[in-house]
Amino acid sequence: MIRAMKIEDYDQIFKLWTHIQGFALRSIDDSRYGVDVFLKRNPGISVVAEEDGKIVGTILCGHDGRRGCCYHVCVHPEYRRRGIGKSMVVFAMEALHREKINKVSLIAFTKNDVGNAFWNEIGWTKREDLNYYDFVLNEGNIVKFNE
Repeated sequence: MIRAMKIEDYDQIFKLWTHIQGFALRSIDDSRYGVDVFLKRNPGISVVAEEDGKIVGTILCGHDGRRGCCYHVCVHPEYRRRGIGKSMVVFAMEALHREKINKVSLIAFTKNDVGNAFWNEIGWTKREDLNYYDFVLNEGNIVKFNE
């Protein structure tokens, strides 16, 4: 069953995330609190796949009003190649479309061969014209901008 993610799913979700290769987790963002904040900001957009009461797939998905973004897209290895990933993507894209979002991005690690093959297979475009920059925000480095 494909359905909207709820914070009550967190324990199973986190367990799945920690067992998936090609994943990176952050202690703040991916904590119960961090996921709860994200879900409240983006209600009904994130998705889980559930089989016999067990969560076997996730997409943490939301938007900023202009562009959607997918995080932590995964399907348990024993449940892959059954259409679960595609079904979850459709669920999330329909939810974003209802929010009037018309462009979606995601980040996949370059060495995540399974994930990259999936996105290519379902028609997503790998951008070669962009560089991705990251900045870890904390009180110590915010001040540096004002010096």
